Amino acid sequence: MKKLLNTLFVITQGAYLAKEGETVAVKVDGEIVLRLPVHTLGGIVCFGQVSCSPYLMGFCAENGVAISFLTENGSFLAKVQGPVSGNVLLRREQYRRADDLEASALIARSVLTGKIANCRTVLHRALRDHSEKIDTKAVTAASQTLQTR
Repeated sequence: MKKLLNTLFVITQGAYLAKEGETVAVKVDGEIVLRLPVHTLGGIVCFGQVSCSPYLMGFCAENGVAISFLTENGSFLAKVQGPVSGNVLLRREQYRRADDLEASALIARSVLTGKIANCRTVLHRALRDHSEKIDTKAVTAASQTLQTR
């Protein structure tokens, strides 16, 4: 199953979000207007006067669904998120390498090599799919230039 990290945006003022079984229920004026299974969500964003039950917040935190609260105009107020796993030793090594010029240059070289290879792939795809609409000589020359560098 492919998880697409869908985000639920709640902009209806006065809406109330609650947990009902394994779902997120959106209520307006006490009436359920939307019910979504929590496993289909990657996040919930609440704009303005939108409130959530504490049970829903805990349930979403357990299931990796972040809840963000913004003003009606979109200014950030707060975010509720469950535990975030991380590797402190990995992070420390990343900081060490960021300070090491040789290690940083090696990483940058690898990233640039990948980006150049991707550019060539895009040019080849354009030649294959749209050769009648583009200047094929110029695109071929650009691809060859990228190959030699």
